[in-house]
Amino acid sequence: MTTANDKTGFQLQDALFIGFCATLLVALKSMLRLKLGLSGHSMLLMSFFYLICYGSVGRKGAITACGALAGAVATILGVGKGGPLIFLKFFVPALAMDVALILLGTLLILRWRLVVVALIGCLAWSAKGLLEDLLVGMSQQVALVRFGLKFLQGGLFSVVGALLVLPVLRRLKAHDLLHKETLIK
Repeated sequence: MTTANDKTGFQLQDALFIGFCATLLVALKSMLRLKLGLSGHSMLLMSFFYLICYGSVGRKGAITACGALAGAVATILGVGKGGPLIFLKFFVPALAMDVALILLGTLLILRWRLVVVALIGCLAWSAKGLLEDLLVGMSQQVALVRFGLKFLQGGLFSVVGALLVLPVLRRLKAHDLLHKETLIK
């Protein structure tokens, strides 16, 4: 049984917020199926919701749980292209972001930590695309160029999403919608 001060498990409020972020991510992604012609625009929503989840829950594994839940919901609802592999589109960046948070710890101030973690998530998202390109038989040079372009474009959207997180978290904290021990001061 976990108590209010136990940092190892998720409380009900945390689990509900993780589910809310995952479901809202998939719902917005499916409703806003924008054909912008820019690779990486989905990283705006992904980095925003994953980092909001991290900032509000403040526990290790929150981003991974949100990514796994978003991937499962997207797979069940059939959002996007890729069939069952759509799960990896949500899960791989989330896992990379959680690992980056564990490795970074508190080395950077929160704003820069969010930006670096978002870029690492974008790197994992781009690497998944590189692997797909190589598996379908694309030449290494073309696949690497596509990887670089996807990372640059996705990185731009990831940074924008990461920079939007801090004002939202401050607003949530001002209205007492977050735990007292969250990261925002």
